[in-house]
Amino acid sequence: MALRLLLDCADPLEWERWLPSGLFQGITTNPTLLRRAGQPCRLDHMAQLSARAAALGCREIHLQTWGGDADQQLANGRALAALDPQRVFVKVPITRQGAAVARDLIAEGVPVTFTACYEVAQVLVAAALGADGIAAYLGRISDLGRDGHGELIAMQRALEGVGSGTRLLVASLRQPQDLARLAAAGLAHHTISPAIAAALFGSPETAAAAEGFERDAAGT
Repeated sequence: MALRLLLDCADPLEWERWLPSGLFQGITTNPTLLRRAGQPCRLDHMAQLSARAAALGCREIHLQTWGGDADQQLANGRALAALDPQRVFVKVPITRQGAAVARDLIAEGVPVTFTACYEVAQVLVAAALGADGIAAYLGRISDLGRDGHGELIAMQRALEGVGSGTRLLVASLRQPQDLARLAAAGLAHHTISPAIAAALFGSPETAAAAEGFERDAAGT
């Protein structure tokens, strides 16, 4: 299973910084990330953002639906999917209402990523409905005093146990070591923030070695 990284960010300036690196399959957003980035959560603005992401080479654009009831969530989900059917995955919180919305979207051929997963059993809901993926909140689970790493590994094992093709997306990573530890356990799909992306290149020893190579190349 190949490693697959998504940039967890709604700031187009960060997209422009990181997507050309080739590290990321695409981006994932939600209303909270949009608010933090000063981006309005409106369909017309989602159209602009998805076009910008596609122009930067995104193969996957995960956009979260919203609405006060299931009908509105479903309508917004359909509208998001229609923005770019080849790239957009519609994110849906894994609630009872969200499951009903996801059921209809999946039946219409829309790729769905469930989000806000905190419990091992929730990945089986996603598997039963045939969702493309489910994002589990590693850091937030750990914040509750639970073994976040152990629980995400158990989620992956549950999906494998039932032979599901639903992908477990590790979200809410707090440090690069989280990525390394879970990758070693076979978890291949991760959504990471720009801060974590930068930390992957943060080794002072590597920086010093690179500077030394350049000095030697220059004969100084």
